Amino acid sequence: MDRKIRVAILDLYEGQPNQGMRCLKEILKQYAKKNRLTLEWDEFDVRLKLQAPDLSYDIYISTGGPGSPLDSEGSEWEKKYFNWLKQIENHNASMYTPEKKYVFFICHSFQLVCRHYKLAKVTKRKSTAFGVFPIHMLSLGKKEPVFSGLHDPFYAVDSRDYQVTTPDNQQLRNMGAQVLAIEKERPHVPLERAVMAIRFNQYMLGTQFHPEADPEGMSMYLQREDKKKMVIAEHGEVKWRSMIDQLNDPDKIRWTYSHVIPNFLNTAVEDLQAIVV
Repeated sequence: MDRKIRVAILDLYEGQPNQGMRCLKEILKQYAKKNRLTLEWDEFDVRLKLQAPDLSYDIYISTGGPGSPLDSEGSEWEKKYFNWLKQIENHNASMYTPEKKYVFFICHSFQLVCRHYKLAKVTKRKSTAFGVFPIHMLSLGKKEPVFSGLHDPFYAVDSRDYQVTTPDNQQLRNMGAQVLAIEKERPHVPLERAVMAIRFNQYMLGTQFHPEADPEGMSMYLQREDKKKMVIAEHGEVKWRSMIDQLNDPDKIRWTYSHVIPNFLNTAVEDLQAIVV
């Protein structure tokens, strides 16, 4: 493919230290090298600088971030963010634009979009979900190209104080959206399972978990003295050691890292190549 692939990363981390941006850039670099593509990306600081990309990009990835996905409703940065999303929707809906825009929403972005579309409840969790957890695919998830090659359940990094639950089936149908995955089913736990992934439409998909997390970054994060103390204080040392062990298992985080976002990129790039040809 001759032409350049342009990616916009919408940074929702609000200036806070994170592994997410490094991981996403590393995935893009690896993907471009493996597929011999000319791929470039720009970053947009959505929350601090009120930045949002225009429609000159092919692919958009909107990150996780700190804080409440509820308290920011009506803020200036949210208005800018949802104005960008509306432009993407209008572009993709137009019969005059053969090249569609592909969007992936991660964690905080996923919660914002679920709230925006009124697809489910977004609420504060009783306690923080933090660690490596199994994700259970629903029947539609097993047919989802972005999940191609994943095990069922597959494992992912989860880090959140909020959750998406109680999907509105009527609203999902109206929008043509599909729930793809939930927290691993545990019938003995009397809490509703959180929704972990939704395909919003043909070009937009989001996950509650962090598919960009790599074992190296997560391991460094967990072994930082402050984070180690926090996890041990909240969950005990056995849990902390278990998390470190799971990061070293090639069938868990490494597998998810090497499949989900690369699969998403495959779908977008194949579509672009088909149109260019």
